[in-house]
Formats: sequence, C-alpha cells, structure tokens
Amino acid sequence: MATQNVLTPQAEDFPRWYQDVVAKAEMADNGPVRGTMVIRPYGYAIWERIQGEIDARIKAAGAQNAYFPLFIPESYLSKEAEHVEGFSPELAVVTHAGGEQLAEPIVVRPTSETVIGEFMAKWIQSYRDLPLLLNQWANVVRWELRPRLFLRSSEFLWQEGHTAHATLEDAAAYALKIHTEVYEDFLNEVLAVPTFLGIKPPRERFAGARNTMTCEGMMRDGKALQMATSHELGQNFAKAFDIYYQSEEGQAQLCYTTSWGSSTRLVGGLIMAHGDDRGLVLPPRVAPIQVVVIGVRDEPAVNDACATLVADLKAAGVRVQLDRGRGSFGRRLTDWEIKGVPLRVEVGPRDLAEGVVSVVRRDNAQKLTLSLSALAHETPQILEQMQADLYARAKDHRDANTCDVASVVQAIDVAQTGFARLSWDLVGDSEEAELNAQALTIRCLQRADGSIPESELEPDLLCIVAKSY
Repeated sequence: MATQNVLTPQAEDFPRWYQDVVAKAEMADNGPVRGTMVIRPYGYAIWERIQGEIDARIKAAGAQNAYFPLFIPESYLSKEAEHVEGFSPELAVVTHAGGEQLAEPIVVRPTSETVIGEFMAKWIQSYRDLPLLLNQWANVVRWELRPRLFLRSSEFLWQEGHTAHATLEDAAAYALKIHTEVYEDFLNEVLAVPTFLGIKPPRERFAGARNTMTCEGMMRDGKALQMATSHELGQNFAKAFDIYYQSEEGQAQLCYTTSWGSSTRLVGGLIMAHGDDRGLVLPPRVAPIQVVVIGVRDEPAVNDACATLVADLKAAGVRVQLDRGRGSFGRRLTDWEIKGVPLRVEVGPRDLAEGVVSVVRRDNAQKLTLSLSALAHETPQILEQMQADLYARAKDHRDANTCDVASVVQAIDVAQTGFARLSWDLVGDSEEAELNAQALTIRCLQRADGSIPESELEPDLLCIVAKSY
C-alpha cells in the first residue's frame, strides 16, 4: 500500500487530482482495451457497499432481481427506431463468432429495454401479471470517445430496472417511487450527496422515453454529475415488442413500461463530492473500512492493545481493520488518509500508560482522546456525526455555489464555476444552443419548491444550468 509523491491540489488541476486519487487510493486501473477499467479490491469494496444499499431499497420497492443476456440480436434494437438512433454511435457490434460471420450481427448490450421487452411480452398474459417489476445487476458497453475511470468507461457496472404496468399513472408513480425512495434516499443517507431532482428537457431525455427524471449532484469543482435516472417509457417499447395484457373486461391492452438505473459512476461522484487535497473522504455508511487501528510502535503491549481494540470494535458492529502496513508511521498515516477511512485510532505506549487512545476524524482532522474502555461504545456515535457533517458540508457547498439568475447571459457567466438557476420560460431552442456552445447543459427542470414536475410544459418551472461530467 505504498504511496508515491503527493496528490495534485484540486485548485491546481481538478481532473489530475481525480486521476491521482483513483490511482493512489488503489481504486482502479485502465484496462488493456481503451476505455475499459480494472476495478481494484478497494474500489470494488466501495461498489459492493453501494450495490448492497441500493439493492435493499430496490427490493423494498417491490422489484425482483433477474438476469438477461449480454448479447442482443441487432433486430431487437431496430424495432424501436428512436432507441437505436439514440445509442447508435455507442454500440459495440459482434459480426463474427466461432470463426464464421454471423447471419445477424449481435449487439453487446448498451442497456436492456429491448431484450427485456421481448420477454415481458412472453411472460405477461393478463392484468394479474401486472405490475411486473424487474431489476438486474450487470455490465453494459457504450463505446466512449473520452473515457475516464468510473465516470465514463466503455464497459461499466450498473443496475437497470425494468417494469410493466397496466396504466400510465401507475407507471409514472412507480418511476417516481424509485427516484425518490431508492435513488434520492440512497444519495442523501449513504453517499451524503445532496442532489437537485427534476426532469430532463426533451433533448436530454433517454432515447425512446416520454419523460426522464434525474438526480444532479454538484462536485467540489462546481460541475454537475448525473447520479441516477428514471424513465417513463410510455407505450413506446410495448408497441415495439407487443407487450399486451388482457384486462378484467377481457380486452387486449398495451402495457406502460419504465426503466431506471445507476452505475459505477456513483463511485466517481463519491470521490469528487467529498474528496480533498489529502485524498478520499468516505462517508462512514459507504466506507468498507470505517476505522483503522494503527500501532505507533511495534511492541508487544501495543500490538496486544490494538488486537483487543479491533475485537471490541467488531463486536460493536464497526467495520474495522488493523494496520499491518510496513514503512514509517507517517507514511502509513498518509496511505490511510488517501483511502479516506473515516476514523483512525492511534495506539502508542505513552497513551496506553494513561489508559487512552488518540482518534482522528478524516473529514476535519479533529483529534479526540478517548479512554480505552469507551472507544467501542463511542465510535458508532462519532461515525454517525461524521455522516451528518459530510452531508451538511456538501449541501452548504452546493447551495453556496448555486445562483439564481435572470437571463441566459448571466447563466453562462455563473455556470463556469457552479450552478445557475433561471426560469425555463427564458430558454428556447436558440438559447439552449447558445448554452451548448459554451459547454453548458440544462441539467434538469424543477418546480420552484424543488419538487419534480410531471412535464416540461408545466408553468413557472426553473432550470438548472451547469457544466457536467
């Protein structure tokens, strides 16, 4: 776990800082094929925490996990013209296999609406089969021209939910449920990342959707990151794949479908929303290791005390690791700081003689002195306070860098370093093109109270304008 040199300061070069953190915190490496990534154990442990928290919320919302094939016949995508057009530049297509040219090219899934739609049509017979609520954890491929580890890679991991409903109202309500009770709750309560919720303007919608909802988070450099999306697909895919059900009256009716997803991009967002010039800063609820116990000296009494403290913390339900690293004490501290472990417990001979240990918070460098007997009892409370403090800090940062403006010209100026919020009525096609020319996009539309509108045609909507990843 050796660390080479220091990290590039955020203020000097934020993208370089990000790359330094991913490398030196041992999160991921570039794969052998351009745009692919190798997720290292520490990075994958964070993803497993994210996956577990989201999966529990998805199941609480009533969806069940399934798995569908990686390979999709090209003809499936062609059934939904708008969908294939939206993904066409990103598709990876297999034309040869087994030493022969395939009769029909096979697409490596960019998303699974088409193949899942095919099986929904097979599995749904009557209204009794609805709603059909499915989710899968999988990898997908979208050929990226400008890859960046976790944020944009040609292959990435994600979950994608797909549901079928009897009515438009039921489908819309379920998509909203997923967006708020799964994604927003997870982002707030686990990642400690506040987001602006809203709908995408027509040009930014998912290909084939009638409505797309988004969670937009602000990173430490003032740019936006789309953290998760939920899509109302109307009957577009049901028409393409003949997803019908027989109503109680015996009539054949088209279903309404939804899809929704979040990915390993969340790991990138976690890094950029909380990290500082010393590396990662992990909220305790998502941290694979919440506490590291480090002996100041390699002495029997110190080693025994460390082992006892680790056992006590484990018994208290804390995810704890004993530092067994080599090298100087200072270098070992730096390594754990870069990895963002929330609490560091330092055990030295002098402290043991006094019956205390030093506890250092990663988020604010606050150093606490706790008695040996009180450590296991007080640590969970300290971790919960850190969780709340990180959310408050991220929210303060977002709010301080979000400015209400009265014109597109002002929005262009403000959105160079933060979020601009203005009336949606002020943005027509030409104004949106003007924003795009300045590398700015409309991240979402929302009501004045911050709630999610049903349509971009609602009166008095606000739009959030920002640069984005």
